[in-house]
Amino acid sequence: MKPYAYVRARSVEEATAAHAARPGARYLAGGTNLVDLMKHGVETPETLVDVSRLPLDGIEELPDGALRIGATVRNSDLAAHPLVRDRHPVLSQALLAGASGQLRNIATTGGNLLQRTRCPYFQDTAKPCNKREPGTGCGARDGIHRDHAVLGHSPHCIATNPSDMAVALAALDATVHLYGPGGERTVPVTDFHRLPGDHPERDTVLEPGELITAVMLPARTAGLPSAYRKARDRASYAFALASVAAVLDVDDAGAVRHVGLAFGGLAHRPWRARLAETALLGAPPTEHAIAHAVDAELGLAQPLRDNAFKVPLARNLACRVLSELARR
Repeated sequence: MKPYAYVRARSVEEATAAHAARPGARYLAGGTNLVDLMKHGVETPETLVDVSRLPLDGIEELPDGALRIGATVRNSDLAAHPLVRDRHPVLSQALLAGASGQLRNIATTGGNLLQRTRCPYFQDTAKPCNKREPGTGCGARDGIHRDHAVLGHSPHCIATNPSDMAVALAALDATVHLYGPGGERTVPVTDFHRLPGDHPERDTVLEPGELITAVMLPARTAGLPSAYRKARDRASYAFALASVAAVLDVDDAGAVRHVGLAFGGLAHRPWRARLAETALLGAPPTEHAIAHAVDAELGLAQPLRDNAFKVPLARNLACRVLSELARR
Protein backbone atom coordinates (compact mmCIF):
# COMPACT_ATOMS: atom_id res chain seq x y z
CA MET A 1 0.00 0.00 0.00
CA LYS A 2 1.39 3.40 -0.99
CA PRO A 3 -0.24 6.20 1.00
CA TYR A 4 -1.39 9.41 -0.65
CA ALA A 5 -3.24 12.54 0.38
CA TYR A 6 -6.74 13.28 -0.91
CA VAL A 7 -8.20 16.73 -1.57
CA ARG A 8 -11.80 17.23 -2.68
CA ALA A 9 -11.80 20.55 -4.55
CA ARG A 10 -14.82 22.84 -4.20
CA SER A 11 -13.84 25.17 -7.05
CA VAL A 12 -11.57 25.29 -10.07
CA GLU A 13 -9.38 27.81 -8.26
CA GLU A 14 -9.09 25.57 -5.21
CA ALA A 15 -8.25 22.56 -7.38
CA THR A 16 -5.45 24.26 -9.29
CA ALA A 17 -4.00 25.81 -6.14
CA ALA A 18 -3.96 22.44 -4.38
CA HIS A 19 -2.36 20.75 -7.37
CA ALA A 20 0.30 23.42 -7.86
CA ALA A 21 1.22 23.37 -4.16
CA ARG A 22 1.82 19.61 -4.09
CA PRO A 23 4.57 18.23 -6.35
CA GLY A 24 3.51 14.89 -7.76
CA ALA A 25 -0.21 15.62 -7.44
CA ARG A 26 -2.72 14.25 -9.94
CA TYR A 27 -6.26 15.29 -10.76
CA LEU A 28 -8.92 12.62 -10.24
CA ALA A 29 -12.22 12.63 -12.11
CA GLY A 30 -13.49 9.29 -13.46
CA GLY A 31 -10.18 7.59 -12.68
CA THR A 32 -10.61 4.90 -15.34
CA ASN A 33 -6.98 5.23 -16.46
CA LEU A 34 -5.27 6.77 -13.43
CA VAL A 35 -6.47 4.17 -10.93
CA ASP A 36 -5.27 1.32 -13.15
CA LEU A 37 -1.84 2.93 -13.44
CA MET A 38 -1.70 3.36 -9.67
CA LYS A 39 -2.49 -0.34 -9.23
CA HIS A 40 0.39 -1.22 -11.58
CA GLY A 41 2.78 1.13 -9.77
CA VAL A 42 3.26 3.24 -12.91
CA GLU A 43 1.65 6.29 -11.30
CA THR A 44 2.53 6.98 -7.66
CA PRO A 45 0.93 10.35 -6.87
CA GLU A 46 1.50 11.86 -3.46
CA THR A 47 -1.83 13.69 -3.67
CA LEU A 48 -5.08 13.15 -5.56
CA VAL A 49 -7.09 16.31 -6.20
CA ASP A 50 -10.70 15.23 -6.80
CA VAL A 51 -12.36 17.43 -9.43
CA SER A 52 -15.31 15.13 -10.12
CA ARG A 53 -17.78 17.36 -8.23
CA LEU A 54 -16.82 20.64 -9.86
CA PRO A 55 -19.52 22.31 -12.02
CA LEU A 56 -17.82 21.28 -15.28
CA ASP A 57 -20.34 18.67 -16.41
CA GLY A 58 -22.48 20.74 -18.79
CA ILE A 59 -22.83 20.87 -22.57
CA GLU A 60 -23.77 24.37 -23.73
CA GLU A 61 -24.55 25.79 -27.15
CA LEU A 62 -23.12 29.29 -27.50
CA PRO A 63 -24.79 32.16 -29.42
CA ASP A 64 -22.46 31.72 -32.41
CA GLY A 65 -23.32 28.01 -32.74
CA ALA A 66 -20.19 26.69 -31.03
CA LEU A 67 -20.56 23.90 -28.48
CA ARG A 68 -18.85 24.09 -25.09
CA ILE A 69 -18.27 20.70 -23.45
CA GLY A 70 -17.36 20.67 -19.76
CA ALA A 71 -14.32 18.69 -18.72
CA THR A 72 -16.26 16.31 -16.47
CA VAL A 73 -18.98 15.44 -18.99
CA ARG A 74 -19.14 11.65 -19.13
CA ASN A 75 -18.23 10.02 -22.44
CA SER A 76 -21.58 8.24 -22.65
CA ASP A 77 -23.50 11.50 -22.11
CA LEU A 78 -21.43 13.29 -24.72
CA ALA A 79 -21.89 10.55 -27.31
CA ALA A 80 -25.66 10.55 -26.78
CA HIS A 81 -26.19 14.33 -26.72
CA PRO A 82 -28.58 15.37 -29.52
CA LEU A 83 -26.45 18.32 -30.66
CA VAL A 84 -23.35 16.13 -30.87
CA ARG A 85 -25.12 13.34 -32.74
CA ASP A 86 -26.76 15.79 -35.13
CA ARG A 87 -23.98 18.32 -35.80
CA HIS A 88 -20.79 16.41 -34.99
CA PRO A 89 -21.49 12.71 -35.68
CA VAL A 90 -17.77 11.96 -36.01
CA LEU A 91 -17.37 12.71 -32.29
CA SER A 92 -20.30 10.54 -31.24
CA GLN A 93 -19.02 7.68 -33.40
CA ALA A 94 -15.50 7.96 -32.00
CA LEU A 95 -16.72 7.87 -28.41
CA LEU A 96 -18.90 4.84 -29.04
CA ALA A 97 -15.93 3.07 -30.66
CA GLY A 98 -13.90 3.43 -27.47
CA ALA A 99 -13.86 1.31 -24.31
CA SER A 100 -17.01 -0.39 -22.99
CA GLY A 101 -20.37 1.02 -22.00
CA GLN A 102 -19.46 0.73 -18.32
CA LEU A 103 -16.25 2.70 -18.79
CA ARG A 104 -17.96 5.34 -20.93
CA ASN A 105 -20.40 5.89 -18.07
CA ILE A 106 -17.49 6.89 -15.82
CA ALA A 107 -14.79 8.33 -18.11
CA THR A 108 -14.77 12.10 -18.60
CA THR A 109 -13.94 14.42 -21.47
CA GLY A 110 -10.86 15.82 -19.74
CA GLY A 111 -9.70 12.41 -18.59
CA ASN A 112 -10.08 11.00 -22.08
CA LEU A 113 -7.69 13.66 -23.39
CA LEU A 114 -5.22 12.88 -20.61
CA GLN A 115 -5.23 9.09 -20.77
CA ARG A 116 -1.77 7.63 -21.19
CA THR A 117 -0.41 5.20 -23.73
CA ARG A 118 -1.26 1.51 -23.53
CA CYS A 119 2.26 0.51 -24.57
CA PRO A 120 3.01 -2.67 -22.55
CA TYR A 121 6.54 -1.48 -21.84
CA PHE A 122 5.13 1.67 -20.23
CA GLN A 123 2.67 -0.32 -18.12
CA ASP A 124 5.22 -2.87 -16.90
CA THR A 125 7.60 -1.40 -14.31
CA ALA A 126 10.03 -4.27 -14.91
CA LYS A 127 10.60 -3.13 -18.50
CA PRO A 128 12.69 -0.18 -19.77
CA CYS A 129 10.60 2.83 -20.82
CA ASN A 130 11.71 6.41 -21.38
CA LYS A 131 8.14 7.63 -20.94
CA ARG A 132 7.81 6.08 -17.49
CA GLU A 133 11.44 6.52 -16.42
CA PRO A 134 13.49 8.84 -18.67
CA GLY A 135 16.90 7.52 -19.62
CA THR A 136 16.11 3.81 -19.29
CA GLY A 137 15.59 3.25 -23.01
CA CYS A 138 12.68 2.25 -25.23
CA GLY A 139 12.10 -1.47 -24.90
CA ALA A 140 9.49 -1.50 -27.66
CA ARG A 141 11.82 -0.26 -30.41
CA ASP A 142 13.70 -3.58 -30.63
CA GLY A 143 10.99 -5.56 -28.88
CA ILE A 144 7.27 -6.04 -29.56
CA HIS A 145 6.03 -3.02 -31.49
CA ARG A 146 3.26 -4.21 -33.81
CA ASP A 147 0.81 -1.70 -32.27
CA HIS A 148 3.23 1.22 -32.15
CA ALA A 149 3.81 4.47 -34.03
CA VAL A 150 4.68 4.89 -37.68
CA LEU A 151 4.48 8.71 -37.70
CA GLY A 152 6.26 11.29 -35.57
CA HIS A 153 8.14 8.87 -33.34
CA SER A 154 11.67 9.38 -32.05
CA PRO A 155 14.59 7.17 -30.97
CA HIS A 156 13.34 7.68 -27.41
CA CYS A 157 9.71 6.59 -27.80
CA ILE A 158 7.42 4.89 -30.33
CA ALA A 159 4.24 4.82 -28.21
CA THR A 160 0.85 5.80 -29.62
CA ASN A 161 -1.93 7.92 -28.17
CA PRO A 162 -4.90 5.67 -27.29
CA SER A 163 -7.78 8.16 -27.50
CA ASP A 164 -10.55 7.79 -30.09
CA MET A 165 -12.25 10.99 -28.95
CA ALA A 166 -9.14 13.12 -29.45
CA VAL A 167 -8.85 12.02 -33.10
CA ALA A 168 -12.37 13.26 -33.80
CA LEU A 169 -11.70 16.51 -31.92
CA ALA A 170 -8.59 17.08 -34.05
CA ALA A 171 -10.58 16.74 -37.28
CA LEU A 172 -13.22 19.13 -35.90
CA ASP A 173 -10.73 21.93 -35.09
CA ALA A 174 -11.65 21.75 -31.40
CA THR A 175 -9.87 23.77 -28.74
CA VAL A 176 -9.00 22.86 -25.15
CA HIS A 177 -9.68 25.41 -22.41
CA LEU A 178 -7.30 25.37 -19.46
CA TYR A 179 -7.10 27.06 -16.08
CA GLY A 180 -3.99 27.17 -13.92
CA PRO A 181 -1.88 29.31 -11.62
CA GLY A 182 -1.18 31.63 -14.56
CA GLY A 183 -4.87 32.06 -15.38
CA GLU A 184 -6.88 30.88 -18.38
CA ARG A 185 -5.59 29.90 -21.79
CA THR A 186 -6.81 28.07 -24.87
CA VAL A 187 -4.88 25.49 -26.91
CA PRO A 188 -5.92 23.91 -30.24
CA VAL A 189 -6.48 20.22 -29.61
CA THR A 190 -3.98 19.49 -32.41
CA ASP A 191 -1.29 21.19 -30.29
CA PHE A 192 -2.39 19.82 -26.92
CA HIS A 193 -0.54 16.49 -27.19
CA ARG A 194 3.20 16.47 -27.83
CA LEU A 195 5.33 14.35 -30.12
CA PRO A 196 7.89 12.41 -28.06
CA GLY A 197 11.12 14.08 -29.22
CA ASP A 198 13.70 13.95 -26.44
CA HIS A 199 11.07 14.13 -23.67
CA PRO A 200 8.51 11.35 -24.15
CA GLU A 201 7.59 11.58 -20.47
CA ARG A 202 5.63 14.74 -21.33
CA ASP A 203 2.40 13.73 -23.04
CA THR A 204 0.83 17.18 -23.27
CA VAL A 205 1.57 20.90 -23.09
CA LEU A 206 -0.10 21.20 -19.68
CA GLU A 207 1.86 23.28 -17.19
CA PRO A 208 2.07 22.30 -13.49
CA GLY A 209 -1.28 22.85 -11.83
CA GLU A 210 -3.23 23.42 -15.04
CA LEU A 211 -6.66 21.83 -15.29
CA ILE A 212 -8.77 21.17 -18.37
CA THR A 213 -12.05 23.02 -17.86
CA ALA A 214 -13.75 22.56 -21.24
CA VAL A 215 -13.46 21.57 -24.87
CA MET A 216 -14.93 23.86 -27.54
CA LEU A 217 -16.31 22.66 -30.87
CA PRO A 218 -16.36 25.59 -33.32
CA ALA A 219 -19.44 26.57 -35.26
CA ARG A 220 -17.61 26.37 -38.59
CA THR A 221 -17.50 22.55 -38.53
CA ALA A 222 -21.00 22.07 -37.09
CA GLY A 223 -23.34 20.25 -39.43
CA LEU A 224 -20.70 19.28 -41.98
CA PRO A 225 -20.62 15.64 -43.15
CA SER A 226 -18.25 13.71 -40.88
CA ALA A 227 -17.41 10.15 -39.93
CA TYR A 228 -15.07 8.04 -37.80
CA ARG A 229 -13.73 4.63 -38.77
CA LYS A 230 -11.54 2.37 -36.63
CA ALA A 231 -9.61 -0.83 -37.38
CA ARG A 232 -8.77 -3.05 -34.41
CA ASP A 233 -8.01 -6.64 -33.52
CA ARG A 234 -11.40 -7.24 -31.86
CA ALA A 235 -14.85 -5.97 -32.74
CA SER A 236 -15.14 -4.08 -29.46
CA TYR A 237 -13.18 -2.94 -26.41
CA ALA A 238 -9.87 -2.71 -28.27
CA PHE A 239 -7.57 0.17 -29.09
CA ALA A 240 -7.08 1.27 -32.67
CA LEU A 241 -4.45 -0.22 -34.91
CA ALA A 242 -5.41 2.68 -37.14
CA SER A 243 -8.36 5.04 -37.15
CA VAL A 244 -9.60 7.94 -39.25
CA ALA A 245 -11.75 10.95 -38.42
CA ALA A 246 -12.85 13.07 -41.36
CA VAL A 247 -14.94 16.19 -41.98
CA LEU A 248 -15.66 17.12 -45.60
CA ASP A 249 -17.57 20.01 -47.17
CA VAL A 250 -18.03 20.23 -50.95
CA ASP A 251 -19.37 23.40 -52.61
CA ASP A 252 -22.06 23.62 -55.30
CA ALA A 253 -19.40 23.47 -58.02
CA GLY A 254 -18.17 20.11 -56.71
CA ALA A 255 -14.90 21.35 -55.17
CA VAL A 256 -13.71 20.74 -51.62
CA ARG A 257 -14.44 23.82 -49.54
CA HIS A 258 -13.34 22.43 -46.17
CA VAL A 259 -11.65 19.23 -45.06
CA GLY A 260 -10.44 18.00 -41.70
CA LEU A 261 -8.59 14.68 -41.59
CA ALA A 262 -6.95 13.06 -38.59
CA PHE A 263 -5.43 9.64 -37.94
CA GLY A 264 -5.38 7.69 -34.69
CA GLY A 265 -3.24 4.72 -33.69
CA LEU A 266 -0.32 5.94 -35.79
CA ALA A 267 1.48 8.49 -33.62
CA HIS A 268 2.17 9.83 -30.14
CA ARG A 269 -0.75 12.21 -30.66
CA PRO A 270 -3.76 12.39 -32.98
CA TRP A 271 -2.18 13.05 -36.36
CA ARG A 272 -3.77 15.91 -38.27
CA ALA A 273 -3.17 15.24 -41.96
CA ARG A 274 -2.27 18.74 -43.14
CA LEU A 275 -0.54 17.61 -46.35
CA ALA A 276 -3.56 15.61 -47.43
CA GLU A 277 -5.93 18.46 -46.60
CA THR A 278 -3.91 20.95 -48.62
CA ALA A 279 -3.88 18.60 -51.60
CA LEU A 280 -7.67 18.20 -51.49
CA LEU A 281 -8.76 21.81 -50.99
CA GLY A 282 -10.25 23.52 -54.02
CA ALA A 283 -10.47 20.42 -56.20
CA PRO A 284 -13.17 17.78 -56.80
CA PRO A 285 -12.84 14.91 -54.30
CA THR A 286 -12.46 12.15 -56.86
CA GLU A 287 -11.16 8.75 -55.81
CA HIS A 288 -7.86 9.50 -57.56
CA ALA A 289 -7.51 12.89 -55.83
CA ILE A 290 -8.30 11.39 -52.45
CA ALA A 291 -5.81 8.54 -52.89
CA HIS A 292 -3.11 10.98 -54.07
CA ALA A 293 -3.69 13.24 -51.06
CA VAL A 294 -3.66 10.41 -48.52
CA ASP A 295 -0.52 8.92 -50.07
CA ALA A 296 1.22 12.28 -49.74
CA GLU A 297 0.45 12.31 -46.02
CA LEU A 298 1.41 8.72 -45.33
CA GLY A 299 4.60 9.17 -47.31
CA LEU A 300 5.89 10.69 -44.06
CA ALA A 301 5.55 7.34 -42.29
CA GLN A 302 8.62 5.54 -40.93
CA PRO A 303 7.33 2.08 -40.04
CA LEU A 304 9.32 -0.28 -37.90
CA ARG A 305 10.07 -3.96 -38.34
CA ASP A 306 6.61 -5.29 -37.44
CA ASN A 307 4.12 -2.47 -38.03
CA ALA A 308 4.46 -1.52 -41.71
CA PHE A 309 0.97 -2.98 -42.26
CA LYS A 310 -0.44 0.11 -40.53
CA VAL A 311 0.38 2.33 -43.53
CA PRO A 312 -1.85 0.58 -46.11
CA LEU A 313 -4.45 -0.05 -43.40
CA ALA A 314 -4.67 3.67 -42.62
CA ARG A 315 -4.62 4.52 -46.33
CA ASN A 316 -7.57 2.28 -47.09
CA LEU A 317 -9.54 3.57 -44.10
CA ALA A 318 -8.96 7.21 -45.07
CA CYS A 319 -9.78 6.71 -48.73
CA ARG A 320 -12.97 4.85 -47.90
CA VAL A 321 -14.20 7.40 -45.34
CA LEU A 322 -13.43 10.43 -47.55
CA SER A 323 -15.00 8.79 -50.59
CA GLU A 324 -18.17 8.00 -48.63
CA LEU A 325 -18.40 11.59 -47.39
CA ALA A 326 -17.82 12.93 -50.90
CA ARG A 327 -20.70 10.85 -52.23
CA ARG A 328 -23.07 12.45 -49.72
